[in-house]
Amino acid sequence: MNKKTSSASFTVLRLERYTRAEQDEILGNVDAPFGVMETGLTWRGKDEHFGIRRGVRLVAHAGLVRLALMIDDTPTEVVGAGGVAVAADVRGCGLARQVVTAALEHARTMSPRHALLFCRPSLEALYRRLGWHGLDGDVVVEQPESRLVVMPLRTMVIPLHNDATWPLGSVRLLSLPV
Repeated sequence: MNKKTSSASFTVLRLERYTRAEQDEILGNVDAPFGVMETGLTWRGKDEHFGIRRGVRLVAHAGLVRLALMIDDTPTEVVGAGGVAVAADVRGCGLARQVVTAALEHARTMSPRHALLFCRPSLEALYRRLGWHGLDGDVVVEQPESRLVVMPLRTMVIPLHNDATWPLGSVRLLSLPV
């Protein structure tokens, strides 16, 4: 039986880097740790990384990257969030909330007005509890060889500033998804 530890004993750190070895430290050495391989998509890495350690072991992570996109014909930027991971033995302790909240606090210091993520249906309720909301329309993302693909996962956004409202219109991410 795994003993749960209160999230109050964990501190979120900004990480200088986030390697595959560190991802394996959290999720184990598995081929498809995020459950998105069935989409057939190529994914983009993150530039900013936040983690939680339990002792020396990394037990949670969230990453960020600035992304260009078009809403109808209007160019804009968002902060892409992704790579959210919590080790199985500490799930249920509020670490996803803690690491995502810290990442979003940093995102608020950047110029984009919204953060965006793509999630599996099984995680949508978690992100809704964290304040994210789903977009109704399709989101088109880029893939290698200049291919454009409709994102098969749920696209969710969260305002980074109190006065930010998501504009209406079709959305095209001008990069690989995160």
